[in-house]
Amino acid sequence: MRTIDVNEAIDNNPFGGFQWLVVGLCALLLIVDGYDVFVAGTVLPTLIAEWGLSKPQAGALQAWALFGMMFGALFFGPLADRIGRKKGIAISFVLFTVSTLLTGLASSPGEFKIFRFVAGLGCGGLMPNAVALMNEYAPKRLRGTMVALMFSGYSVGGMVAAGLGIGLIPQFGWKPMFFVAALPLVLLPVILWKLPESLGFLIRQGEQEKAKRIYAKIDPSARLGEADRLVFSEIKGASASVAELFRHQRTLRTLMLWVAFFCCLLLVYLLSSWLPKVLQEAGYAEKASLLSLFSLNFGGMVGAIAGGRLGDRFGLPKVVVGFFVAAAVSIALIGFNPSAGLLFLMVFVAGATTIGTQILLYASVAQLYNLSVRSTGLGWASGVGRIGAIVGPTMGGALLAMEFPIQQNFLIFSIPAAIAALAMLVFAISNARRAVAVQLAAA
Repeated sequence: MRTIDVNEAIDNNPFGGFQWLVVGLCALLLIVDGYDVFVAGTVLPTLIAEWGLSKPQAGALQAWALFGMMFGALFFGPLADRIGRKKGIAISFVLFTVSTLLTGLASSPGEFKIFRFVAGLGCGGLMPNAVALMNEYAPKRLRGTMVALMFSGYSVGGMVAAGLGIGLIPQFGWKPMFFVAALPLVLLPVILWKLPESLGFLIRQGEQEKAKRIYAKIDPSARLGEADRLVFSEIKGASASVAELFRHQRTLRTLMLWVAFFCCLLLVYLLSSWLPKVLQEAGYAEKASLLSLFSLNFGGMVGAIAGGRLGDRFGLPKVVVGFFVAAAVSIALIGFNPSAGLLFLMVFVAGATTIGTQILLYASVAQLYNLSVRSTGLGWASGVGRIGAIVGPTMGGALLAMEFPIQQNFLIFSIPAAIAALAMLVFAISNARRAVAVQLAAA
């Protein structure tokens, strides 16, 4: 009879084909998720013209999906700790794809808000669970890279939304942009068939046989016997509760991560909602304004992957601080009416250091908490971030209605990045002190 620590085995074994399958499936899910989130920014100028919306009304319209995402993150994170990651992901996926399809049938702002709210519930639930699942199946040495690579699908979804918007909206209007959401539903059988359940969850539930079948795909040479037992070293953690996030000297780090999440998601949804409209008003053509959204998301993908690699090498907190400083500078420079080439470069950097940094923040949260409360930690951090996401488009609409000079608007937009950089600097210092204390205690 052997007792095998699954967490230790994943860390010590090569990253194999089964784990690449997890990366691929989660990335596909997040492509669809990212499309659903960023499609709203592509259609916003058209909705303003068609429904005669003021900028504050348009900002509020965008916020409904983000309200849904906040509640979805708070609800589905803890729920998945109880029913399993796979079920949580599948429920979230169906919820947001069907609701996004129905959004294309909306004939008034009221109907649009309802469908977007329900879609947001699903989007908010999928993200933390996909991150938690990928974090579990990736070895510690590659965890930041693999989570970032998987999450780069989110940016690819935004690029698809911008690309389709350039081709579809001028000829067919905004509705087909939401009808496209029906296509990913064909992925549902593949998700139910191929996406594995969390090994930690199965072991905690006493499902040893199911856990062994999955483990055999990770380490085929193990040849598990009937008497062999799988254990997960983090299973001993406390039950999933919000209070547990503040125990074990994690209070300051938890709060700083929440501040960073709030500011980061404020920026992501502020830029994705208003950038095309602001650039159109600044004199850039419609095609150029939509291309800026493509550039923003392309930057997000590159920033996530590069940040994950850098995080594995130098530590995520240091990289995140640097990214937020770069975000503050690049966002401020967008407002100075640069040439088209320089504009796309600044937008690219802004995307890399906001969308990309959002992904690094998820990885930071996943590394801070043990398995038993990881989804809860991710769900609450994401939920607090969603408050920032709601504030972003709403604040953008209110600021633009005041008709400040474009330079002043983007200087104001850069302030949350500076606050996030400061919060993560505090987090990094606290994290380093805690690591030193643990080493001294072990010596």
